[in-house]
Amino acid sequence: MSDRARREPRPASAALAAFMRGVERRAAVLAELQAGDAAIGDAAVEAALYAFRSETDYLSMNEWPQCFWAVLLAQPSLQRHVGVSIALEATDRLAELGHGPRAAVLLHMAAGLGEDDAARVMGISPASYRLALHKAMADPGGGLSGEQVWLQLREQVQRRIRGLSEARQSRLAQARETALAGALPEPAAEAPMPRVEPRPSPSPRRRGLIALLWLLLALCALAFVATFWWPFRGLGPFASWSPAIDGAVRVEPLPAAEPPARTYDGVAALVAHPDFERLADPENAAIADDLAFYSWLAAEADGPPDPMLPTLEEGGGHAVPGPDETSSGPETDTGDAL
Repeated sequence: MSDRARREPRPASAALAAFMRGVERRAAVLAELQAGDAAIGDAAVEAALYAFRSETDYLSMNEWPQCFWAVLLAQPSLQRHVGVSIALEATDRLAELGHGPRAAVLLHMAAGLGEDDAARVMGISPASYRLALHKAMADPGGGLSGEQVWLQLREQVQRRIRGLSEARQSRLAQARETALAGALPEPAAEAPMPRVEPRPSPSPRRRGLIALLWLLLALCALAFVATFWWPFRGLGPFASWSPAIDGAVRVEPLPAAEPPARTYDGVAALVAHPDFERLADPENAAIADDLAFYSWLAAEADGPPDPMLPTLEEGGGHAVPGPDETSSGPETDTGDAL
């Protein structure tokens, strides 16, 4: 496409004229509430209509809403944080919001956009847009819940759209027809800025009080610094008033250590001894010392017999003769033989 074709827009279609006619009143109320003044808002809408008309030759119809509202919010006069001077009760809440959260609320209430479309107009994610709406309506005050304030504000914004004055509608219609014709807008006078009252100068008494407070602050700082470089020994704020303080370090030997104090006498100490039972019964204490030996002896007695020794049979078996029986046997046999 040549540069000449870009400079000369195509004739406006009936669909474009219908779209611009349908959004101009909503745009006027949104710009008024966003700018805080009807004249500033109408000037922003007129500039947005001309800018939007020059962009429609390269857009499809479903892209028109997003483009128009984005162009309107991009106007410099709608980027400032100003108050809302309109006769609506619930819209007093709008005056407390910055231009970003206020635009998020008005895109839904005045423009009638959904969350996804409004988020695309503002260039943010839908989650961020929902967060902006939540913060805008949080803690409404006045005894009303956030939902009640939201419904009341939306109703009053819609009532203001329906009740737009004939003079403003006529002015916006003229700007729309001029933009549809492709003519350049006339250089409009600079929109009046909200008047800012000069801050009154403080009275002499107030100036004297401020000077006194600064003087006291300087004295406090000087006193704090003086605690680190105090020139007088022994007279510091954390020093003792003893005249013997000369800055020298004195060293004195400690007295001889005393024996530890006794809490119990000898008998009580013996009773409290952990081995008191051994001390009270020395005989059993000796047995207890050889407990391992006695345990081994008892275990050997209860164990199996030695296999090297002959076994003793119970009942009529032959018993192993003892030493006396073994020695007397041969003598008896010898006597009988004789």
